[in-house]
Amino acid sequence: MASTVTSRPGYGQLLRTRGAWTFLLPGFAARQPFAMLTISIVLLVQHTTGSYGAAGAAAAVTGVSMALFAPYSGRLADRHGQRAVLIPGVLVHTLSGLTFTALALAHASLWALFAAAVPTGASVPQIGPMVRARWGVRLQDSPLMTTAAAFESVTDELTFVFGPLLATALCTTVNPAAGLVTEAGLTLVGGLLFAARKSTQPTVTTDRHARVEHVSALRVPGVRVLIVTFLGIGSVFGGMQVSLAAFTESIGEPGLNGVLYGTFAAGNMLSGVVCGAVAWKIAPQRRLLVGYAALALTASALWTAHSVLLLAGLGLLVGMCIAPALITGYTLVEGLVPAGARTEAFTWLTGAVALGQAAAVTVAGQLEDRLWGGAGFLVPMAGTVLALGTLIALRSHLATRPHHRTVARGVGHRVPVAVD
Repeated sequence: MASTVTSRPGYGQLLRTRGAWTFLLPGFAARQPFAMLTISIVLLVQHTTGSYGAAGAAAAVTGVSMALFAPYSGRLADRHGQRAVLIPGVLVHTLSGLTFTALALAHASLWALFAAAVPTGASVPQIGPMVRARWGVRLQDSPLMTTAAAFESVTDELTFVFGPLLATALCTTVNPAAGLVTEAGLTLVGGLLFAARKSTQPTVTTDRHARVEHVSALRVPGVRVLIVTFLGIGSVFGGMQVSLAAFTESIGEPGLNGVLYGTFAAGNMLSGVVCGAVAWKIAPQRRLLVGYAALALTASALWTAHSVLLLAGLGLLVGMCIAPALITGYTLVEGLVPAGARTEAFTWLTGAVALGQAAAVTVAGQLEDRLWGGAGFLVPMAGTVLALGTLIALRSHLATRPHHRTVARGVGHRVPVAVD
C-alpha cells in the first residue's frame, strides 16, 4: 500500500483532531511512571542490599515480566475495552509496587523481591499502546497516522528523559523508597484518569460474528517480523546504557554518561519530530528497510569509538536512525492488523523492545567484565544486524492488506463489513 499523500500532514493539524487532548494529557501523565520504574528499583535495592548485581537482577525480573505479560494485557483490552483492563491493572500495580518497596525496606531475601517484582512488571499499564490505538480510531486511514506515530515516539522519548531524572532526584534527596512510592501513586492517579476517558477508547463489538477479530495479533506474519526488528532496537537501548556507563567509568569521567546518553536520546527525538513532519511518498515497507539498514550500519561502528567526541557523534547518528524505524513499524501495524487486535499488536512491539533491552543489558555487562572496555557495543551491532537479515528475508510479510477485504481463513476471517 503506497504512502503517497496529497497534503502535508503536520503536528498542528494532528493536535486539532477532535477529542485528542482528552486522552493525550492523561495519557502523558499515566505513562510517566513507566520510565521511573527501573531506575527506582535499582536505587532502592542497591541502597538496601549494597549490591548493584542484586538491584540489576530485580529490575531485570520486572522488565522481563512486563515484556511477557504486556501482549496479554493488550489482547484483553481489545476484547473487553481499555477501561476494563486499566482499572484493575493500575490497582494491582500500585499494590504490588508498594509491596516490593516494603519488602526491600525490610531487607527481605532476594527471592522475595523477585516474587514481588513479577506482578509489579506484569501489571505495568500499557498506556503507550492504548494511546496509539486511540489515535487509530480517530484518524483511521488518514495520512496523519505517520505523524501520530512520530508524535508518540517523541512523547515516549520525553518520558524517558524526565522520568529517570525525577526518580533519581526523589531517591537521592528525599528517600531511597520515594521514587518507587511516587511511581505507584502516579500510576494509580494517571491510570484512573486515562481510563475515565471512555469516549475516545476503541469500541468493543459484541456481535457474535466479530469473534474472529479477537484472534491473537501474533498470528499475523508481519507482526512477528516487526517483533524481531523491535528486539534489535531494544538491543541498542540496553547495549548503549551499559557500554556508555562502562566507557565513561574507564576514562575517569562517569559524569559524562548522562551527557552521552542524552546526546543519543536527542538524536532520537530530533529525527522523530522530523519524520512526523514529512509528507512521505515512499511505501512504509521500503522506509523500514532503508532506515533499519542505516541503524545497523551506525550501530556496527560504535565499538570502534575511542574518544568522547567520536562516541557522541556516533551516538547521535544511532539515535537519529532509531526513531524512523520505530515510527514506521508502528505505522505498519495499522495496515497489517485488524482494528480489533491493534492494542495487542502495539504491546507486542513495546514488549519486544523491553525484552531486547533486558537481554542486551545482561549480555553487554558480561562482555564488559570479561573482554575489553567497549566490548558491550558489540551487542547493538549483533542485535541490529541479525534483525536486519530477518527483515530482508521476510519483507514480503510486511505488505499491508487491503481494507474492507474478506478472506477465508486466519485473522482476516470475518463477515464482509468495513473494519476501520
